[in-house]
Amino acid sequence: MRNGLDVFEYALLRVVPHVERGELINAGVIVYCRARSFLAARTHLDENRLYALDPTADVTGVRAALTAIEGVCTVGSRAGQAAGDEAGRRFRWLVAPRSTVVQPGPVHTGLTADPAAEAERLLDLLVR
Repeated sequence: MRNGLDVFEYALLRVVPHVERGELINAGVIVYCRARSFLAARTHLDENRLYALDPTADVTGVRAALTAIEGVCTVGSRAGQAAGDEAGRRFRWLVAPRSTVVQPGPVHTGLTADPAAEAERLLDLLVR
């Protein structure tokens, strides 16, 4: 920590309805701050944008996947089998590349005094 700031990492959550086409919309952000043992996901699904890419998109399935990611970030029963893992391990698992409809983007870094506020700021800036 320098000047009250800690390093944090984040990745966008992207919805890619047709992997082969490569079109996507941002639907959330995962923020991890090791110094504060902070891990959180904030999501927002713009259904109209998703339907513009794929009129047959499974919105219920996408919402379930986003909710599951939020659950893995939560300490307690919502984290499922990951509940016993430390925050860094859960973050690395969540940001591992995958070829599914809901995918993590590349990991970026920054400095913050408040990781929870940073998650909201990134959601507003990059998703909403």
